[in-house]
Amino acid sequence: MTHDTTNPDPETAAGTAMNGVAGRPLPVPPPDGRQSAVALSVQRGVMRHLSALGQAVLPEFPLASGRRADLVAIDGKGQVTIVEIKSSATDFRTDRKWPDYRAYCDFLLFAVPLDFPLALLPDEAGLLVADAFGAECLRAAPHHPLPPATRRAVTLRFGHMAARRLAALHDPELARFTP
Repeated sequence: MTHDTTNPDPETAAGTAMNGVAGRPLPVPPPDGRQSAVALSVQRGVMRHLSALGQAVLPEFPLASGRRADLVAIDGKGQVTIVEIKSSATDFRTDRKWPDYRAYCDFLLFAVPLDFPLALLPDEAGLLVADAFGAECLRAAPHHPLPPATRRAVTLRFGHMAARRLAALHDPELARFTP
């Protein structure tokens, strides 16, 4: 069995990870280049945290509004969480699109690195602090139940996006059909 020898950590390398079922490697998506190293670390830690809580998580999720949420998660009850990652105070101050996400989720949270100045963040969203290995919830997100039609639309989009991304990992040519 071979793996990408140009990167000492095959789990984070584009290509394959060597922990597949029955000795087969798992495909690993290539980085999309939009996030800083800090944001990618926070993303990974939050994805691990939400997954450990039983939620299915997708990064870089396109919303019907045309916005792109950093992370969207759906729990076993169908409740939708959006996580907005802020890698620095400058990132928070210059990107004010986060209130628009409220219309697409039951729970809205910020996720930030450990050294982020927490006093900058508004109280109307939950708060996670994270590194590449996990996250801790410092403030629970207020619950704002989605209307049934919106929940259905977000859930369908989530399922379609997850299936398209999985298929594209197995056949990269399919990626050109994925928004």
